[in-house]
Amino acid sequence: MLVFKLSLKNMRKSMKDYAIYFLTLVLGVAIFYMFNSLDSQQAMLQVSQSTKDIIKLMIGILGFVSVFVAVVLGLLIVYANNFLINRRKKEFGIYMTLGMGRRQISKIILLETVFVGLISLVIGLVIGIFASQFMSILVSKLFEADMREFQFVFSRDSCIKTCIYFAVMYLAVMFFNTITVSRYKLIHLLNATKKNEVVKMKNPFLAVLVFIFGSSILGFAYWKVTADVNSMQTAEKLLPPILMGIAGTVLIFWSLSGFIITMVQRMKNVYLKDTNMFVLRQIHNKINTMVASMSVICLMLFMTISILSSSLALRNTMQKELIEMTPVDLNLYKTANLPESYMKYGVEHRITNEKQREDSRHPIKETLINNGLDMNVLKDIVEIQVYATNDFTWEDFFGESFKEVKEKFPGLKYETAEEIVKISDYNKMAKLYGINEYELNEDEYIVLCDFDHMCDLRNKVLAKGDYPLKIAGKEYKSKYNECQEGFITMSTSHTNTGIILVPDDCPLTEEMKEMYLLSANYNVATDEEKEEIEKIFAGNAGSSNLIKSLSDNGIEIDGFTKISLMEASIGIATIVVFIAIYLGMIFLIASSTILALKQLTEASDNKQRYTILRKIGCDEKMINQALFRQIGIFFGMPLILAMIHSIFGIQFALNVLSGIAKSEELLPSVIVTVIIMGGIYGSYFLATYWGGKNIIKE
Repeated sequence: MLVFKLSLKNMRKSMKDYAIYFLTLVLGVAIFYMFNSLDSQQAMLQVSQSTKDIIKLMIGILGFVSVFVAVVLGLLIVYANNFLINRRKKEFGIYMTLGMGRRQISKIILLETVFVGLISLVIGLVIGIFASQFMSILVSKLFEADMREFQFVFSRDSCIKTCIYFAVMYLAVMFFNTITVSRYKLIHLLNATKKNEVVKMKNPFLAVLVFIFGSSILGFAYWKVTADVNSMQTAEKLLPPILMGIAGTVLIFWSLSGFIITMVQRMKNVYLKDTNMFVLRQIHNKINTMVASMSVICLMLFMTISILSSSLALRNTMQKELIEMTPVDLNLYKTANLPESYMKYGVEHRITNEKQREDSRHPIKETLINNGLDMNVLKDIVEIQVYATNDFTWEDFFGESFKEVKEKFPGLKYETAEEIVKISDYNKMAKLYGINEYELNEDEYIVLCDFDHMCDLRNKVLAKGDYPLKIAGKEYKSKYNECQEGFITMSTSHTNTGIILVPDDCPLTEEMKEMYLLSANYNVATDEEKEEIEKIFAGNAGSSNLIKSLSDNGIEIDGFTKISLMEASIGIATIVVFIAIYLGMIFLIASSTILALKQLTEASDNKQRYTILRKIGCDEKMINQALFRQIGIFFGMPLILAMIHSIFGIQFALNVLSGIAKSEELLPSVIVTVIIMGGIYGSYFLATYWGGKNIIKE
């Protein structure tokens, strides 16, 4: 009974003194519930079947991500408990002096952990249940769902899942706490607050050398993922820069404090001003713990900044380009003039379906009419032919530059045949799409390309001026010294790797026809009517899906619709953003909590030192300034290095996502990320400062 009462008393004291710890637990529970309860509203969202499938996929991915989040939160809780127990060493020493055994102390900690867990779980679930309703509204807005049947919903499965995950976490905490208490010795407990950490690094020259070496490692890692990004195409090649970044971060923090303290000590006007000497000695006393914690926190902040900025830039780019790249309701295409066999990418393909071979000789419109489609459901119909030949490939286009290009980009399929379109056909399609039309003289060609990396490669060749190409046995020169913008098929982003426009009198043969391409709009006015026509071309497998029916009859026509592309694009962007927000918030809360608890613990341990400051004549303003600077340095150092990491990390991400994420969209994404981080990180900083002031005043 005494142990129970003591546990309750200690818990109430902890609730008052360590509100940040409880706040973090509550936020962890709430966020975990929110992101795992999305399925509770899915049934009520009036969306298409494809969107439901995307939401289902997102929920599945979030389920796997939640396992990782649970591990992070579990480690965070163990770490936080360790700090809280260390802070109470003197208290436990007094218990042992009064005759209490380690087992009884373990029971006290066990009961406190249970109380804390139950309170944080209940409060977190309540907050999470209400917040999840807003999360469901956000999902519906992003997926443009009908909210007329929306209602308040409690996710029983998510609640059970949250309780189970956090129960496992607290069991781990109890286990570690028991082990920690079993190792305590009375003398160490009673003198815990008087013992400083042993400072191992005292040689300033060594600190300078380590700092330069760490900076050099980071500089080389930055170069590898930006200037030499073309070589970072496999996990094996990406791993060394990642390891160098981690090692460089550790070395920077290992040397930075000693280096700064040594430099400031030589600047007497700064070192002896106000309480600067006290602040620097405080940091110096905790240098060993700071190296480990600052490195981990820096990397977590780096991941938060990079993940949020890159994902938001990706979503902004996809939303912006989606309307531009889907100018019509329908694209259909099929292979033209199928032979008995043909080679593609070094693989032989044999065509045994005679019906498909016969149909490949006819335009798509003719095939649709012959198979019973009422063409009145479509309007603005434009159909063109796309040509290609194995005698004119990417390798032939690059010509003398081929070896140089292949060395830099060995993964490209240079045996790919170039797509060739006659200028009049392209202009018909461009007019329908509302994009630029072009003119050509009889000896000229134009390269259309809007995929950034391929554009850069082609522009280096075209920059030579009047670059000659031999097409269908006739030589042509480039009209422009760079690629022009344009496309013939819809997409979710700029992914056109190259189309060669040639004059209408170019001697392209019937055998060179590679594909028929048909574009059209639905001949209706309302969204409901469009959905009905959509079922013909992109509905579920069944008689209403014309594409599937043709395939069952041996006729292969592929295609995509504006509606399906927009749903898929919105779905992908939403999945990326949700996972980014989920992970970003967890990493940000974890790093902020670690810093806050560490500083509060140090403020508690160092109350006697602040008392000494008062005795030697420092007023409360100077003491508060000393505390503010100390906490500011601890919060600022990992953030500054994380921001430097992020400059290069985001650049690498944009290079990898070239074509679907644009650097122009980076600034708004960075601003949003700064606002999110400023709100959470800044709140933890201020809460830590206010909490520290209360502790040192006791």
